[in-house]
Amino acid sequence: MRLSYRILLRQEPEVGYTVIVPSLPGCVTFGDTIEEAIEMTKEAIELYIESLKDHSEEIPTEEKTLEYTLTLETYA
Repeated sequence: MRLSYRILLRQEPEVGYTVIVPSLPGCVTFGDTIEEAIEMTKEAIELYIESLKDHSEEIPTEEKTLEYTLTLETYA
């Protein structure tokens, strides 16, 4: 089975990157570099899906996911 997931990397103020997988609620990981963060994310997704299978739960896909960037102007 081949699955694709969109990931979001956020550079942290001190060091490293936090990564979330929006289609897999609670699937969050961290790496000191972008490369390490991506590798950690692969492992986190694999473990997440393994847990879903163990509990006979549906594996989410991004099949009907839409992506949009919303920009707001705020005034201080």
